[in-house]
Order: sequence, then C-alpha cells, then structure tokens
Amino acid sequence: MRIRIIDAFTDRPFAGNPAAVCLLDGDSWPDECWMRQVAAEMNLSETAFAHPLPETADADWALRWFTPTVEVDLCGHATLATVHALRSDGTTTGAVRFSSRSGVLITRTHGDGTIMLDFPLAPTAQVSIPEGLSDALNAKPDAVYSTGALSDLLAVFSDEAAIRALAPDFAALSHLSRREGVRAIIATAPAEPGNDYDFVSRCFAPAVGIPEDPVTGSAHTALAPYWSGRLGRDNLAGMQVSARTGLVHTAVHGDRVHLTGRAVTVLDGTLLHTAG
Repeated sequence: MRIRIIDAFTDRPFAGNPAAVCLLDGDSWPDECWMRQVAAEMNLSETAFAHPLPETADADWALRWFTPTVEVDLCGHATLATVHALRSDGTTTGAVRFSSRSGVLITRTHGDGTIMLDFPLAPTAQVSIPEGLSDALNAKPDAVYSTGALSDLLAVFSDEAAIRALAPDFAALSHLSRREGVRAIIATAPAEPGNDYDFVSRCFAPAVGIPEDPVTGSAHTALAPYWSGRLGRDNLAGMQVSARTGLVHTAVHGDRVHLTGRAVTVLDGTLLHTAG
C-alpha cells in the first residue's frame, strides 16, 4: 500500500508539519487496530486515512486522522496533506468534500497551488487561568480562553518573544490537560511589528501523544476568530513558531474559518504490512 509523508503549511521540505497519508483503494475502512498501528509506526502528529465514497454520498472521500496514540475529531495539516496527495495524483483540481468526525469539510485547490480548508469556527470565551497552567508553561499568560467543541485552551501572552521562549513541563501539561478535559494548550501573542504575519502561536498536546505540534491547522479555527476580533480584520496570517515553523493564512466567514497553505511531498513509499 502506498504511503506518503507530506509537509503541510509550508512551501519547502523539512518545514511545516509532516503528515502521513494513506489513500485507500477500497470503499470502506480497514481494521481500526491496523490504522492505529500504522499511525504509531509513523510517529507523526497525525496520519490520515481516506477512501473514496460513491457518487450518491454527500462527500467525495471519507477521512480519519490518528495521532500516535488516539483518533482525533479534526486535523488541519493532515487534511491539507491529503488534498495535496489527491492533487499530485491528478484526482482533483478543484473542490473536494471530506466526510469526517467533524461533519463534511470542503477544501479547494487554487491555481497558484495553495489549498484552502473550510473548517468550523471555534468560538472563544475567557475563563479563569487553570490552577497549575503557569507553572506547567513556565510562564504566566495574560488571559486564557476556552474554545468550545475544539476542546483546547487558548493562552494569550503579550508579545512574540514570550511565545518563542516558552519551555513547558510536558508531564505537568499532560496532567493538566487530562484534568481539565482539553486536547491541547495553544499559546499565542501578537507578531512583532514589521513582520509579514499578524500573530504567532505554539501548540502543546502531550495528553494525546504530541508534546509540541509543529503547525496546527485546527488550532487556527480558534486563533482566527480571536485575532480577527482583536485586530479588526477578517483576513490574517499566523506564524506557528515551532522549531519547523509554518504559515497559515486565515479568513473568518461567519461560523466558518478558511485556512490556506501549501504542502510539499518529502517521502513516497510502500507500506509492506497491510490490514489482513
């Protein structure tokens, strides 16, 4: 079975967020235990599996995402990587609809090679700073926000330097995430003046097997409305300042967020052990 590793939200290899992509030949899911084993073997933030749907369905492909330890409800970078794989195969040149645990997600490939993801907006609401969060991050945020169904916590800091300097205690963050029932902690701040992006972020999800995610599309469904509301503009650019870095262009459209980026295939191989 063919498997690819594709770097998402970047225009160069070995940057952005790598995702493994398996485009399945059949019209149903293989054994779930096997998919989990493949994701653990890949040991990337997410491995995406997709299979085609009949023409009568309300989507074109079914799509699922697995971290090395759990299945997740929404993943931006692995969705972008899946569209890139389909485009590379000549399967699509325009819109693709995916049936997922977060409903039908519409994506579109543009003529300049960028890929847009149409995802549900995650509304933010300010909450008290959870006990132990500042200690786990080794820095105190100015404010913390819930993100609704996204189930992340958004921790806002005053400047870009504070985000770049974060050195979390991942064991403490994992314990806090489980206690609070959250998937990840998103740390964010405004960009330093003069940059070609508007805000920065980092995303920590040790409770689901990802100490730090390099570039997190789903996190931008909360980052986009927060920063658009604060900066007064619907169209923004966010830089995730992990070691690999990645750029996500965001646009708020009512209760939806459009996330746009590029992708690069870095490995194209054969998975020798398939589901029996």
